[in-house]
Amino acid sequence: MSSADRMTQIKPVYKRVILELSGEMFRGEPPGGEPIDFPFLGELSRKLIQIRNMGVQLGVVVGGGNIWRGAEHGELDRVTSDQIGMLATLINALTLGGMLRKLGCSAFVFSAISINRVDESPSHLELMKRMERGEIVIFAGGTGNPFFTTDTGAVLRALEVEADAVLKGTKVDGLYSDDPFKNPNAVRYSELTCDDALNLKAGVMDLTAFALCRGKELEIVIFKLLPLDNMIEVILGHPIGTRIRGK
Repeated sequence: MSSADRMTQIKPVYKRVILELSGEMFRGEPPGGEPIDFPFLGELSRKLIQIRNMGVQLGVVVGGGNIWRGAEHGELDRVTSDQIGMLATLINALTLGGMLRKLGCSAFVFSAISINRVDESPSHLELMKRMERGEIVIFAGGTGNPFFTTDTGAVLRALEVEADAVLKGTKVDGLYSDDPFKNPNAVRYSELTCDDALNLKAGVMDLTAFALCRGKELEIVIFKLLPLDNMIEVILGHPIGTRIRGK
């Protein structure tokens, strides 16, 4: 049975979610030579529309690593490097928004850094109304401040719009006891609390994000983004990835 068939028979377990996508995912799979793989972006956009059509209110937080990786540019100070990274996320957000609109889906780009005539910065209440109307809201600029990661930005936006969960699509299929690429005996966890994740000091997600989620009515799901149908599996509550409870 395809994910399209399943979604007509099973209700989503979430009403409103934030999907976190790293910038590297915009390169496609396998990663191409260009910062953005448009055929892959089209496939991704169609899947996001499918999720929206399931009745799920959807926000997307994008990274910018396909365009700028600050840690690899030691010639610049951290603040300047992070500011460039925030601009890179806006490029990805505008591109994703444009693709969604091309496919007939209403999309709105919110940026934590203001650029006149490019983005808008409405209140969190207005963003929630847009999501309720079926618009896909794309968040760029992280938290708007240097020294914070996309992970922290995703949790912050989720708390602001009262989302049920942050869905972090990555290259690994969950949170492990050790690096699964280096240790074949590493164990994947199916469910944890934020306290557990903080104690593990897992490298798959920023610890500040776990700390921010701690004690909140928010769930974080770390899962392998590809194949893209995995997003549907997570939305339907199937046992995929690692689910981390705020409390």
